[in-house]
Amino acid sequence: MKRNFLKSTFILFFGGFLTKILGMMIKIIMIRNVGESTFGSYMLILPTFSFLIQLGQFGFPIAFAKLIAEENRSSKQLFFSILPILFILHIVLFLLILFLSPFLSQILFHQSQFQTPILAIAFVLPFTSLSSVCRSYFFGKGKMIPHVVSHVTEDLVRMFIYLFLLPMFLEYSSSMIITFLILTNIVSECISFLILFLFLPKNISIRKKDFKWNWENVKDSFQISLPNTGSRFIGSLGYFLEPILLTYFLTSSGYSISYITTEYGIITGYVLPILLLPSFFTSAIAQAIFPILSKESSLNHTISIQRKIKLTLVLSFVIGIIFTLCFLLFPHFILSFLYQTNQGISYLRFLSLFTIFQYIQSILSTSLDSLGKSNDILISVLIGTIVRILSFILFSQFSIGIWSYLLSTACHIFVTTFYLMRKVFQNFS
Repeated sequence: MKRNFLKSTFILFFGGFLTKILGMMIKIIMIRNVGESTFGSYMLILPTFSFLIQLGQFGFPIAFAKLIAEENRSSKQLFFSILPILFILHIVLFLLILFLSPFLSQILFHQSQFQTPILAIAFVLPFTSLSSVCRSYFFGKGKMIPHVVSHVTEDLVRMFIYLFLLPMFLEYSSSMIITFLILTNIVSECISFLILFLFLPKNISIRKKDFKWNWENVKDSFQISLPNTGSRFIGSLGYFLEPILLTYFLTSSGYSISYITTEYGIITGYVLPILLLPSFFTSAIAQAIFPILSKESSLNHTISIQRKIKLTLVLSFVIGIIFTLCFLLFPHFILSFLYQTNQGISYLRFLSLFTIFQYIQSILSTSLDSLGKSNDILISVLIGTIVRILSFILFSQFSIGIWSYLLSTACHIFVTTFYLMRKVFQNFS
């Protein structure tokens, strides 16, 4: 089991490193092609995209992975029990987006040109959900190579599209460019699904009984997916409301839309991707330990679980300290090297003092998921989101501009991390 953990961690480290590098290259290509204004608009609509993706997946990928990791049921019956629910869910979501897109674009974003990109999201959601559920099969089995290869291939496809096809759309409006960027996910997700299909066992066969509705599978899936969906829904809702609240309160304080879009674009486009770069290490550790902890949890190996959680937390925290020191000491070099800009230096230094706590959140959340304590994650997200919104409203009254957003982000990270840590260690007291 130790060998499997080290092997999985190494594969995920390597894959995470590649996807982070490719992700940053994709963002650089995007910014240089579309310009800061269109990129800022894309970043404003991205929370809505993420929110709807979480709704579309409904927590089934994590439920599928955990139940498969326990190795006590048919994965084919489990998959075909979940599939009809996902199908119905996406029909409902498509109709809701179709109906609500004018309201979202004109009332909430105050930009009617966002309607077309929001409609484009509806067509992407089924593809993202299906590939995520398929990827979770290998994740639950502890087979990380298909998981990594599909992610890397997906990013390579997107980078190819942005390099060679995106320039053809630059003569069109900002709205059409953003719509194109969103729709490219259909191609990348389809390629990812085909890659995963190639990794399926060659001797796999689907029989008539595999299509049989299994209520136990559905019930067990919902017991995991509902709290996960709730936590992701709340988190995504907070992320979705973030640019809306930011725009409302800062414009009410006298700041221009141009200032808000530019500074928000700097933070979300430059600063946060850099700060979250170390998370590929901690996420790799969390992903590698998940099937192991899930299996040991089903066998009640409490002492072994406790030892592994403590070890991974210490390792993640050490990684966080190393990167935080780099961000504090060399922010100008990092920004200029990666993005050829010196904007966001003070933002990078400030937030790095708090993201050191965020690096261990994936370990804490994964530990609770594997222990069947997803409800604790739901509560932590709810508390963190409330703290973030209320603190932002409070700080925005002091006319400190975008710093009200940064301070609320710091409060959110601090409160969420310590709540999760408290709940993890309560399980062993």
